[in-house]
Amino acid sequence: MIRALTGCSTRNPWKVIALWAVLGIALTIMGQAFVFRATQTGNGDFLPAHYDSAAALKIAEESFGVRPDSDPLTVLVARSDGAALSPADERRVDEVTDRLAGERIVMPVTKNTMPLAQDHSQVPVFGGRLTAPDRAFRLLSVELKGNPADPGVQDTYRAFRDHTREAFREAGLRTGFTGGPATGVDTVDAEKTRTAVVGAVMTGLIVLLHVLVFRSLAAALLPLVAVAVIGGAATGVVVGASLLTGIQLAASTPGLINVVLVGIGVDYFLFLLFRFRERLRTHPTESGRDAAREVAGRVGTAVTSAALTIVAAFATLGIASFGQFRVLGPAIAVSVLVMLLGSLTLMPALLAVTGRGMFWPSRSLRHEPPAGAAGRLGALVARRPTALVIASVALLGALAAGLTGMRMDYGQGGAGGERTAAVETAEEIARSLPAGVSDPTGVFVSAEDGAPLSAERLAGLAGALAEVPGVGRVVPTVLSEDRGAARIDLLLTAGSGTQQARDLVSGPVRETVRANLPVGTEVHVGGTAAVFADISVAVDEDLKVIFPVAAVLIGIILLVLLRSLPAPLVLMVAVGLGFAATLGASTLVFQHGLGRPGVDFTLPLVLFLFVVALGTDYNILIGDRIREEMGRPGSARDAVARAVRHTAPAVATAGLVLAASFGSLAVSPQPGTQQIGFATAVGILLSAFVLSIVLVPAVIALLGRSTWWPVKPGSAAGRAEAAPPADRVPVG
Repeated sequence: MIRALTGCSTRNPWKVIALWAVLGIALTIMGQAFVFRATQTGNGDFLPAHYDSAAALKIAEESFGVRPDSDPLTVLVARSDGAALSPADERRVDEVTDRLAGERIVMPVTKNTMPLAQDHSQVPVFGGRLTAPDRAFRLLSVELKGNPADPGVQDTYRAFRDHTREAFREAGLRTGFTGGPATGVDTVDAEKTRTAVVGAVMTGLIVLLHVLVFRSLAAALLPLVAVAVIGGAATGVVVGASLLTGIQLAASTPGLINVVLVGIGVDYFLFLLFRFRERLRTHPTESGRDAAREVAGRVGTAVTSAALTIVAAFATLGIASFGQFRVLGPAIAVSVLVMLLGSLTLMPALLAVTGRGMFWPSRSLRHEPPAGAAGRLGALVARRPTALVIASVALLGALAAGLTGMRMDYGQGGAGGERTAAVETAEEIARSLPAGVSDPTGVFVSAEDGAPLSAERLAGLAGALAEVPGVGRVVPTVLSEDRGAARIDLLLTAGSGTQQARDLVSGPVRETVRANLPVGTEVHVGGTAAVFADISVAVDEDLKVIFPVAAVLIGIILLVLLRSLPAPLVLMVAVGLGFAATLGASTLVFQHGLGRPGVDFTLPLVLFLFVVALGTDYNILIGDRIREEMGRPGSARDAVARAVRHTAPAVATAGLVLAASFGSLAVSPQPGTQQIGFATAVGILLSAFVLSIVLVPAVIALLGRSTWWPVKPGSAAGRAEAAPPADRVPVG
């Protein structure tokens, strides 16, 4: 089936390219236009209903009208001369606020506004007002609606910010904005230049590396173009499926999809390019179209095996209790299947159309290059496999030792980040009020006995909460219209995104609630700190289930695809060692070395997505080449040497390209992003340079043809399976 698909693509290359161009552009536009309608921003919505913060969120929505798509922010209003606010100043602040509360903010239309973009024009909702004890400022609570990652929502916030700032300036007052969209927009604006520069530099490095390897601009640019087209189509498919099914994606899902697809897409095209060049060298009279058909058919089998393994691994996320994981798994699985389809159709079609022109003006097709470093490495692996296995395992084991004492950090970025206006406003507020004033922890009470609630009935609970160390202030109780629910906001002394706040909410606050529960009521603790405290529990439980299930499922898939018992075990152990070493190295650097609270809670999953997936890719591709070489006459170790010589350059190039691409994230000022950038770069380099071209080939060299038992490549069945073309000229 795979050869039929690749053969059809190489026979009708222009039709395939035209079809992908039309579908790719259409789906890319659709995906970009509707992606923010298919995503939701609240982490609490992804928690199962039995978690305390999820139950609190339900009461907030049903009884207090809290909108799931609301973006709360805090506006600070103070005198321009720095003096304390007088009663007249407070009245002037309230007058301007009342006027602003009825004014509609129109979303600006800019040159960056996408076609079919949703209109986010709206009337902001102004809530509570609070004057600092030292009368340094007055705080206004405001809600905008919409996905804060949506450029349209960001532009609407900018319009609101500028309009509000001007209104208070005319009244002789200054303003500051923090929380929600203010923090996000300020960060985006501050990092815009850096992001553009880093992106341009990384793209330039990737293109330069391709040019140096292939001596051809076409071979450098076409893979990026093809991956962009297929990736855009995949995102469009996922977004379309989300809109049709009503299953919303997490805000981070589209970004993760893009990174995963760039990784595997570049990998697959590089392996096709290296085998295509090798084929053209060894068959100088063969047409480019025929060469593309043979190469795509052979490599397509390995690519399909690798892609299906990734799909199976990601599909295991569907069993997670945390909805963000449960949605992420199928979304990435679908996108990988689209990339697989593109790898078996569009990429071979491009090879068939370009032929030898793919490598113009390089003259490398005219002669076989010397063995070089890859040849020497292959010879070393074949000659000293035991020593290389011991050295590789020792290196990976030393890095994995860093896992000792590893902690998860749910700090949403932790310390660091850009010094933005939103950060400075938050610090100004914290000098006069508890740090949690901009993002209170809500204690939600619902009446279960049918009796109406009152402030007096809840006075004991509110008083007990006020005595909890770490609770800076208890806001007066707010009752719902039907008096069937109540809300008690706690202003913590620690910021809602800190570990201190999460420990406080999950420990003393909830213990105090249980000990002082009013008779006939049910009480739940919500808010950002509570949500992330519950997420930490859900993630810990999910990872304990997902990783073992994924390992078993990947093992079964490899067993079926490789039709061997030892080979899947070798690949699984190698990938497991790489994963542990990468996570251990990240822990050593960030937690033990730099003194961070721990590793970002998303890091194990991100490494699972990238290191395990890409590591399995590399191992399958090099393992498949070793089996192909073992199907030919000669010793098993000579076959390993030839396979490493021909495959190591492709693996090394792919590893360097991806490590450079993902490593660019390490220059971000956000600590969580720094960790992801560093860890993925290290993991990819370990997968490429230690696992795939040293450890796995060395182990196979020790096991010989028995690696593929019960169908050994040297047997009649194995030779029939490998079956190289009769006119092939052996190389090396």
